[in-house]
Amino acid sequence: MSQKKKTSLNNLDFNNIGAWPQNAKVGFCVILALFILAFSYFLFIKGKTETLDGLEQEEVRLRQDFEKEQAKAANLEPLKQQLAQMEQVLQQMLRQLPSKTEMPDLIIDISQTALSSGLANELFQPEPETLKEFYAEKPIQLRMVGNYHQFGAFVSGVASLPRVVILTMHDISLQPKAGKGGINRGALELSGTVKTYRYLDEKEVADQEAAAAAAAKGQPAPAAGGAP
Repeated sequence: MSQKKKTSLNNLDFNNIGAWPQNAKVGFCVILALFILAFSYFLFIKGKTETLDGLEQEEVRLRQDFEKEQAKAANLEPLKQQLAQMEQVLQQMLRQLPSKTEMPDLIIDISQTALSSGLANELFQPEPETLKEFYAEKPIQLRMVGNYHQFGAFVSGVASLPRVVILTMHDISLQPKAGKGGINRGALELSGTVKTYRYLDEKEVADQEAAAAAAAKGQPAPAAGGAP
């Protein structure tokens, strides 16, 4: 039978398909349809399916990004309010520091507090101040001589001044004071640099912001007071 079938297939004339037996026509049409479907799938559908899968993955990623940004946006207003409150607190704290006009009297008050505490001011030399973003720092070179109780009274006296006074110590040395016959018993010598601080007024803050903006642009900083 297989030999007959083989012979029948060999006898089919592809130039005259209409003369084929009915079964051969049906089989050929089925094979042709399957071929067309397979060819159409690989030519048109498969590529679109891969594109669709990629777009679905991109949609998931974009949706996740959108949800993250939406969460940030929802928290943005409370964060702005919190930042505004923190800035108010900062300004209130800065306002407790002495102003520019109060600074000379404050330096005198610190020196007088040391003298009234019984300390000997062998050196009390204010240095030029350095402007920062929100405040200015004033270094003071000093050398004081006294005992523990007198230094304690000095610190207590500075803390009780009308304005908030912050003293930070740098390169400070505290050691027994040497006298003519050797160490002066009970006397200590405090030497080094302390820094006190004041707040900047609105004009100084504006000058600082202008200088920072000019530096960011690579331009020379404007002179204080807005002069070119």
